Order: sequence, then C-alpha cells, then structure tokens
Amino acid sequence: MSDASEPRGPRGGSDGAAEPSAAEPNTSAGAPESAQPAGEAGAAAVGDPEGRRARVVLVDDHRMFRTGVQAEIGRTAITGVEVVGEAADVDQAVTVITTTRPEVVLLDVHLPGGGGVEVLRRCAPLMSDAERPVRFLALSVSDAAEDVIGVIRGGARGYVTKTITGTDLVDSIFRVQDGDAVFSPRLAGFVLDAFASTDAPPVDEDLDRLTQREREVLRLIARGYAYKEIAKQLFISVKTVESHVSAVLRKLQLSNRHELTRWATARRLV
Repeated sequence: MSDASEPRGPRGGSDGAAEPSAAEPNTSAGAPESAQPAGEAGAAAVGDPEGRRARVVLVDDHRMFRTGVQAEIGRTAITGVEVVGEAADVDQAVTVITTTRPEVVLLDVHLPGGGGVEVLRRCAPLMSDAERPVRFLALSVSDAAEDVIGVIRGGARGYVTKTITGTDLVDSIFRVQDGDAVFSPRLAGFVLDAFASTDAPPVDEDLDRLTQREREVLRLIARGYAYKEIAKQLFISVKTVESHVSAVLRKLQLSNRHELTRWATARRLV
C-alpha cells in the first residue's frame, strides 16, 4: 500500500498531516509513525507469544480504515505484526510494496487506479520471488463473486471481509505468510466450488479483454451514471472516462452505451 513522506507524530497528535499522495507514499510504520528502512524497524519488539513476526503493508483508499487497522494489529510487541507502509491507490501501493518488500500485503479490492487486481498484476515478480515472496491477503467489504475470484486469480493467497476481528486478522496474516490459503468461512466453500466444480462457468473471453478500470467504467455506465459522476467516483477526469468508454466499445464491438448496457446486463455485471 517516491519521495519519503513527512514523518508524523503519534496518533491523536498528527498535527493535521494530509493524506499521502500517489507521488508521496506513506512508508511509515508503527506509532509514532516515522520512516524506517525495511528490516530495521522495531527490532527490539518482543513479538507475539509464539515469537512470530510479519512485516505488513496496508493498501486501502480510506484513511480512517487504515488508521483503525494500524491501531488494531500494529502493536508489534503484542501482535508480532509490524506495519511498514500504507497506500491509498494503485501507483502508491506498487511503490510502497516494492520499496519495503513486506511479507504480507493487506489489499483492498476497489482502489483508484485500477483496483487490487492491477496491484497484483504489477507486483507479480515480487510474488514469484523464491527467496523473499511478497504474499497478498485481500481485505475488503465486498464479498461479490467477481471480486473474490478476480484477486485469487491474480495471485492473492486469501480473501477476508472487513467484519473480521483483529485477532483473526493477525492469525490470517501469519497463515498467509506461511503460504497457507485463508478465506472468511462464508467464502471458502464458494471459492472451492468456483475453481473445482466442472459446472463452473467458462472464462468470459470478451470480458477478459478489458482492463480492471475499463470494467469499472463499464459497470457504472450500465448502471446509468453520467460521465461526470463516473469521473468523480473513480477520481479520474471526464476525458479519461470518455477514453475508457471508447476503448470498451471498440474491444466489445459495440456501437453505443445502450448496447453496452444490454451487454453488461446479460452477463449480470450491473
């Protein structure tokens, strides 16, 4: 989840620190939050009762949520988890993850810049590193089938929802660090069915031609959003929305947004 961000004070006394920009990812860890090189921060921490340690990056576009997770799991001396960085969008996430090389990344599915799937795509070499693999655990409010399957196909080792308790989240982090697959109970059976069942629907080759951002624009167009509304929701310009719509129509060989809406509705993407 560039240039080093400005150090901040302990939580509750941040002196009005602003949300880190894509050009200035927050690679801070712990409280107080100060920039620390990978592998050096919190060396004197006791860790959890089993002596486990995990360096973690939080990727979520909601700062308050990141703050809450940091407060819940980032007490390294108690949990063994050291939060070494945070990010709010795709570009920032890739920069922070590449710089800090954590053991585990807590990844939201819906992010400005292309979503969690785009982070996974761009971090594929880090996931395949035999000596120091970076592993991803999706942490999202969504339990939609497409979101779950999308990030698992992208290389995430698990998927848990934001209703998870702090204790269970810490346990999930260590399990993913060890190479296990972790899912919220309600999602586990669904994932097994989706990947193992012979009745699973085939991959939609037309849909796979679209980038993650193009799919996001497609869904919003199909739901009746105006270009300005889409631009505001995705934090992009109206001109960029128009470019994405043109690309979608070209790739799907459709003529207008009405045909696009029918196409998306037929595939239950709306």
